Amino acid sequence: MYNVLICDDDKDIRNALEIYLSGQDYRIFKAENGEGAIKILKENEIHLVLLDIMMPGMDGRVCLTKIREFSNVPVIFLTAMNEETDIIMGLGLGADDYITKPFNALELTARVASHIRRYDRLGGMNKQEEQDVLRVAGLEMNDAAKIVMLDGNAVNLTKTEYEILKLLMSHPGQVYSPEQIYENIWNEECLGGESTVAVHIRHLREKIEYDPGKPRYLKVVWGHGYKIEN
Repeated sequence: MYNVLICDDDKDIRNALEIYLSGQDYRIFKAENGEGAIKILKENEIHLVLLDIMMPGMDGRVCLTKIREFSNVPVIFLTAMNEETDIIMGLGLGADDYITKPFNALELTARVASHIRRYDRLGGMNKQEEQDVLRVAGLEMNDAAKIVMLDGNAVNLTKTEYEILKLLMSHPGQVYSPEQIYENIWNEECLGGESTVAVHIRHLREKIEYDPGKPRYLKVVWGHGYKIEN
């Protein structure tokens, strides 16, 4: 049996969705706000989330961002909005799909089943695969697949940039000097390689930071080196 979390501030919608999905042999969890959804996700094995966008307090967008800090569970947005920009924004944050209210019960159950099958088939519930995934807030690295994602969007890195990022993400908060980075990545003594590291760091920052001048993830510790901020 798969566990589905329904998060919507409208009690009638929560109950209606529970009726639709209970007949499909799902175990249903319900939350009326984003805070409640986060708590349920951290305390239970959830296989899919149906998440309303417009909620008081923590809305769906903020909730999804927080979910992606610790889970790759499929998330389907439930939204009364049909503007393309809202849909694109939601998918860009890491949502897997969306359904516009009022929704068709058959379409809803079909999409839920499809995403759960895909999640299961791709090993989303495989704990060994989870060990190959490094996450720091919205930055995610799947080392088995050699894929880096930023808020659900793929980031194209060179092999060297990837290896530098992997080194830093494997030890969040730890400061590595340019010499240490060079010797770890190039496997040779650093004789003037500090400038080479600086160039790769600059290029890496341009790819994983929305504002490279004010980095969220890849920080410099002046006089010491670089670190990934946890």
